[in-house]
Amino acid sequence: MKNYELLSIIKPNFDAEEVDKIIAQLEEYVSNLGGKLLDNDKIGRKKLAYDIDNYRDGFYVVSKIELAPENVKALKRNLKLNDNFLRDMIVEDKQAVQA
Repeated sequence: MKNYELLSIIKPNFDAEEVDKIIAQLEEYVSNLGGKLLDNDKIGRKKLAYDIDNYRDGFYVVSKIELAPENVKALKRNLKLNDNFLRDMIVEDKQAVQA
């Protein structure tokens, strides 16, 4: 298992409760793949550098997850299939490896 950092941008037309439900879906995706969600940092609504699907801003969430490397591709696929996510980026968390 490796630690990863996931930056996801959620559509801006949701209120706080709906964003929490979407994050719960993310946690479900990760747990179904045998991993676990370690931490969530809701950065909040930010303006995008360019329009994505006619949205000018999005709700940014940074999640720290623990997941087997072979399941990262499946997680990315689940996020792409969920219409609530505008963009996502998964990187290996090097700080957690050193600690």
